[in-house]
Amino acid sequence: MKAMHPRMILLWFLAMAAVSCEGRGEDPERVRIYQLMVRHFGNVNETRTPNGTLEQNGCGKFADINDAALVSLKEMGFTHLWLTGVLEQASATAYPGRPADDPDILKGKAGSPYAIKDYFDVSPDYAVDPGKRLAEFRSLVRRCERHGLRVLIDLVPNHVARSYDSDILPGLSFGRDDDRGRFFTRDNNFYYLNGTDPGGGAPLKLPAADQPGCDGLFEPESDFGRVTGNNVRSWAPSIHDWYETVKLNYGHDYSNGRDTSHLPGPDASAKDVPDTWRKMDAVIDYWQQLGVDGFRVDMAHMVPLEFWRWAVQRARDRKPDAYFMAEAYDNDPSKLTDGNVLDELLAAGFDAVYDDPTYDLLMQVHEGPKWANDLAAVAPEGKRFHASVRYAENHDEVRLANPQRWGGLGMKVGKPVSAILFGMGRGPLMVYNGQEVGEPAAGAEGFSGDDARTTIFDYWSLPELTKWTNEHRYDGARLFPDQRDLRDWYSRLIHLCAEPAFARGDFAPVSPANGDNPDFGRVGDETHSGHYLYAFLRSEARAGGQSFLVVANLHGSATLKGVKVRIPADQIAWMQKSGAMLTFTDRLATTWSGTAGTAFLPTQGVALPDLPPCSALYLEIE
Repeated sequence: MKAMHPRMILLWFLAMAAVSCEGRGEDPERVRIYQLMVRHFGNVNETRTPNGTLEQNGCGKFADINDAALVSLKEMGFTHLWLTGVLEQASATAYPGRPADDPDILKGKAGSPYAIKDYFDVSPDYAVDPGKRLAEFRSLVRRCERHGLRVLIDLVPNHVARSYDSDILPGLSFGRDDDRGRFFTRDNNFYYLNGTDPGGGAPLKLPAADQPGCDGLFEPESDFGRVTGNNVRSWAPSIHDWYETVKLNYGHDYSNGRDTSHLPGPDASAKDVPDTWRKMDAVIDYWQQLGVDGFRVDMAHMVPLEFWRWAVQRARDRKPDAYFMAEAYDNDPSKLTDGNVLDELLAAGFDAVYDDPTYDLLMQVHEGPKWANDLAAVAPEGKRFHASVRYAENHDEVRLANPQRWGGLGMKVGKPVSAILFGMGRGPLMVYNGQEVGEPAAGAEGFSGDDARTTIFDYWSLPELTKWTNEHRYDGARLFPDQRDLRDWYSRLIHLCAEPAFARGDFAPVSPANGDNPDFGRVGDETHSGHYLYAFLRSEARAGGQSFLVVANLHGSATLKGVKVRIPADQIAWMQKSGAMLTFTDRLATTWSGTAGTAFLPTQGVALPDLPPCSALYLEIE
């Protein structure tokens, strides 16, 4: 987007400021999340054989997340740890009393962390003594508590592994009392295939038949079949489907559309709700009792909103500060509402929802064809803007430093991208383990091949993160200087984003007011500004309140010289900066400081130092 009418800019900005101030009251500490994949984080085995076994490649343990690790993460500025993939999953690794799963229903030897085999157990892979795995998990939770870190784990409500069977609470296993002769009935836990469904009828035929040890069949589903986790109703799902999982039924026949208004309300008693509701509520209750503070909810938009209104309320009745963060995508046709599902989930009680659109847009600035100015089009209105989880990496997304993605710019591209994403709102910010040291995920690791992501399906270790881990000293002694600098930079950013302007303040875009400003970072023969340069304000918007101007150069090779950023008069008044002169001091990456006359800011702007490629400034305004 190259231009936005100034009148529209002003109206949008004023509306945003009004909405975001409604009912604010006393604001809690800003949530800052470190996503820690247990399988990878503490694994110092550097063999890294593609498709290797646990014995070959090793696996991180709960015990590896020791006091030194937690001290370092707390000092870096994090408030929450999302312990990713801790629930027991289908796996090719056998343990006493726990045989390996059929390879036909596995993705990778370690198995998908989102193909849950027992909601009430943790993976034995992560225990020093597998027989005491729950005790070791509880010890980790207590360590986190001692260090002032709140614990989130995955809640995977939409689907389970085909081999799901709880040995911890067998009476709550899914599907034991289902009527398998019916595609749908309210109190079935699964959806069952009919003989006329695509794929040629029984037995279920899985797409792994050409893989070692596989025959394309799963014996328990030889005379019946179930719908996959991604709603595929076929006796022969494809390799691109979530074929290793089966979809859970919350009392709604999804094949009849999105209208779930027939389901019970938030105050319904447990005896009056569908069976899957009761079992999933028991899952949430179980982990709350074990000290878990909240949940990152996988594919929350595929589960009826009526369930969330009921379940979140019950969780908060047990623990008032229970935290719920939704992975959800409004552009997914499988969402169960005609409205914006992100807004609906927040209204149902979620604390935060994924901000996929802004992430996607910033990637397209580097991979084409978007401009930084296009951020104006995706910035949501209302509550969602300040309740969005903003991330530049997570386990589903490609690594910033991957040589094939993000313009092949390497780990430096994370600086302007994260500076923009983390600074925009008051919602959670999230860093994925390895991001802070430039983990590239280069090359094939196992099941997914060379896909620019760190594998979640295989036993693996992170070549750059292990340099920081340094045999569980977590001191970064093996990092290269530029990696240490990057980690320090992220730490400064995270701490800055907890300060009042970012934790309590509001947002105002500055870039749209600079579209016709020839000194706003134009490159080559560009006749409009805002391709690679983006700027915005964060302010408490009160006399004496804290304010920042954030400026980021997204260009991978051009140093932007002679940049001047205009700040409109209405935005100066909004910040309640009444002095004749304002001082702008960078607190993120440099020692630069400069001044500008208030009267001249709307026309001449504030002159900035040279902005190197992939850099950002957080300029405190005083």
